[in-house]
Amino acid sequence: MRRALLIVVAVGFALGLSYPYLGLDPGDSRIEVPGGLRYAVLVTHIFTAAVALVLGPLQFLTRGRTTHRTLGRVYLLAGVLPAAVATVPVALWSGRLLTQVGLISAAVLWLVTGGLAYRAARRRDFAAHRAWMLRNYALTFLAVTARVLVPVLLLVQIPFGGADPARVPELIPIGQTLGWIVNLALVELFIVRRTGRSHTTPPPLPPPP
Repeated sequence: MRRALLIVVAVGFALGLSYPYLGLDPGDSRIEVPGGLRYAVLVTHIFTAAVALVLGPLQFLTRGRTTHRTLGRVYLLAGVLPAAVATVPVALWSGRLLTQVGLISAAVLWLVTGGLAYRAARRRDFAAHRAWMLRNYALTFLAVTARVLVPVLLLVQIPFGGADPARVPELIPIGQTLGWIVNLALVELFIVRRTGRSHTTPPPLPPPP
């Protein structure tokens, strides 16, 4: 049930994020960028991040080895890799220091965790592979968490004088940075608890003679 809900959320956000760019019209962009190279890089980032966002949960559902391997390679090569690389110039063009530091840090971790997940799979260390893929998808899910945190941060201000919608632009970099930190912390807690349960679970009793 939770995995199905994750897929629904991922698909919904992927459609919402990519829809303004389907017509390839810079005038419809949610981020102010001139046409040409900058717009092309932004569109590449949006579409490939959407691919990663949708394919990520499917990997955790597939059981066939060949299907899982194929989805994983498409996820990394057509989703994570180009999206992470395109994140760097998009962040630099923002002109906001926190956006630059937060998103570039996330992009580097996105590539590192993806590479470690692939290396673990090649070594047939499937427990480590799963853990690194969970961390990697936590970074992918930043696309969702950041957009949830911004209105939350706005609502938190109500007891302290009211939520001013004009502050949304300055809250976006905070949401972008907090998003991947919160996601990684939650996933790390999940991995630790899951590993602890597997170590404390006693082996099954042998069948009676």
